[in-house]
Amino acid sequence: MGSSRGDRGSRAAREWYQARNAEAAEAFMAELDLAIHRIEEAPRQWPPCLAETRRYLLRRFPFFVVFRETDDRLQILAVAHARRRPGYWIGR
Repeated sequence: MGSSRGDRGSRAAREWYQARNAEAAEAFMAELDLAIHRIEEAPRQWPPCLAETRRYLLRRFPFFVVFRETDDRLQILAVAHARRRPGYWIGR
């Protein structure tokens, strides 16, 4: 797997939740870990997104994980807020 929780979007979200509620921040990171695990198990199960990517929508938080599958690995491209302009994460 490429980059995972170290993405700028996941750090910003974790910090935002942490400033408001430590339990929410922990729950966000746990759900993100689960998302990455589920993506690794069956990457083609998740719907196509932009530019030959796929996305996994978190259940309890308004974020999705954008990833792509290459010949030998999965690459996490972004942890993006679901209510922002589509594709804002491209080029980050």
